[in-house]
Amino acid sequence: MQIKVEKNVGGIEGLCVITPAVHGDSRGYFMETYNQRDMQEAGIPIVFVQDNQSRSHKGVLRGLHFQKRFPQTKLVRVIQGQVFDVAVDLRKGSATYGKWYGVELSDENKKQFLIPKGFAHGFLVRSDTAEFCYKCDDFYHPDDEGGLAWNDPAIGVDWGILGSYKGNAAAAGYTLPDGTPVDLSEKDEKWLPLGQTFSF
Repeated sequence: MQIKVEKNVGGIEGLCVITPAVHGDSRGYFMETYNQRDMQEAGIPIVFVQDNQSRSHKGVLRGLHFQKRFPQTKLVRVIQGQVFDVAVDLRKGSATYGKWYGVELSDENKKQFLIPKGFAHGFLVRSDTAEFCYKCDDFYHPDDEGGLAWNDPAIGVDWGILGSYKGNAAAAGYTLPDGTPVDLSEKDEKWLPLGQTFSF
């Protein structure tokens, strides 16, 4: 097997951090970014149907997102730069409902984060720019998107951001430690807290 899988990270069932085997020398490196056989041997029998890629600048926070009627399992990684990637458990009846876990993903550590169906997902860009890739096990349905306020104090994600909660998800007043403003989309600034959010 060419991967190392840490299962149920943060004590949350289903979340996995995957580290690929990297083969390098003075010329560079080679690694398999996805191998279905290795995933099956690790007990992760998922079939992915879509690959996505985005580029964002420092301070951009995307999330927290989910698909309501067509939930997706996602395998996410960073090919350039550094992000802090977060998943929040939204599964009804889960012992860890409302609990979050975050992991640094970068082109240096090459880690991947497996986020099952039933989670909200988002990330914060900490480098000047970042290119973010993810595989999905269902197709994107544009009218099916839901979201959760990234700064909901009931969840308490520690993004490493300066600023205080003002009763909504607006980015105004929030910065990274170096003063870079947090940058959210208009849609992400309107998501509601956990108590008013869809649950699976």
